[in-house]
Parts: sequence; C-alpha cells; structure tokens
Amino acid sequence: MQMKSPLTTLCYIEKDDSYLMLHRISKKNDVNKDKWIGIGGHLEKGESPEECLLREAMEETGLTLTDWRFRGIVTFTQEGYGTEYMCLYTADGFTGTLKECDEGTLEWVPKKEIGKLNLWIGDYIFLKLLRDGAPFFSLKLSYEGDELVEAVLDGKKIALPLDESYFK
Repeated sequence: MQMKSPLTTLCYIEKDDSYLMLHRISKKNDVNKDKWIGIGGHLEKGESPEECLLREAMEETGLTLTDWRFRGIVTFTQEGYGTEYMCLYTADGFTGTLKECDEGTLEWVPKKEIGKLNLWIGDYIFLKLLRDGAPFFSLKLSYEGDELVEAVLDGKKIALPLDESYFK
C-alpha cells in the first residue's frame, strides 16, 4: 500500500471578489474537521502539481479550471502528522457547474468575510499574502495540535501569537 504523498495542492477559486471555500464537515478522521479551507488534495503517483490541481478541482467542485497561478509553497509540520508540502494556487477562470462535494459544503464567501470563518490560524498568513498580491513565497507553519507554534516567511520568523491586527 502506497502512503499518501507529502505533496499537496490547495486552490482558492475566485469569482466576484469571493473565494470558493470548503467547510470540511463530512470526512471521518479529518485533520481539517470543521475548518474552512480551499479545494485540493494529495498528488497521486506520477502527477505534477498542476495535474493534481485540475483533478482535485473537478472531483471536489465539478469545475474545470482554465486560468490559475502558482502563488507559493507552504510547508506544514504537525506533531503526529508529519510534514506536508502544499503548492498554493489561485484560479480565476473556470467552466462547468458547481456540484456538491462529498468532503463538506462548498460556499462562495466574500473575501472580506473570510476572517470570520473557522480557519487554521496560519491560513490567515497566506490569505493575507494572496490578498496583498505578494510575489511567489515560501511559508513554513508548525503546529502542536491546533496551536500555531512557528511561522517562517521566506526564511524570516513571524512573531507569534498573531492577533487580528496582522490580518487588517
């Protein structure tokens, strides 16, 4: 049995100043249970990140992405979970009709409302970078349980804990 790849994709599909968000409420034993995230998943054997991105978008949303950008790489570490390397994308071109997702509820959320959702605290860092149009970046987020214990952006530590002023 092949273990899941430590390489994943995550994409925020954009429309009308909103992101398509997935409220993870359906999967059992889900590290993201009850959190709101973008869409994506683990690369399968032989896949490139872009092939994974397109496959996951179709599987989770029913949409075919036609225009996307690779925005950054996010390294996650969590005690008991290991290390995950996530290729972060945004997409603003797609065709098709949104379908129901078996991993949770899909919802278009205005970007200005994202901060009110139950997110991983580190997600606010890369969502702010996306919002601010940051050039390609490397972000490392280290967790103990749900607590963010270290954040390093392009090799420089970000002071923790983060408060709401960071996201304004």
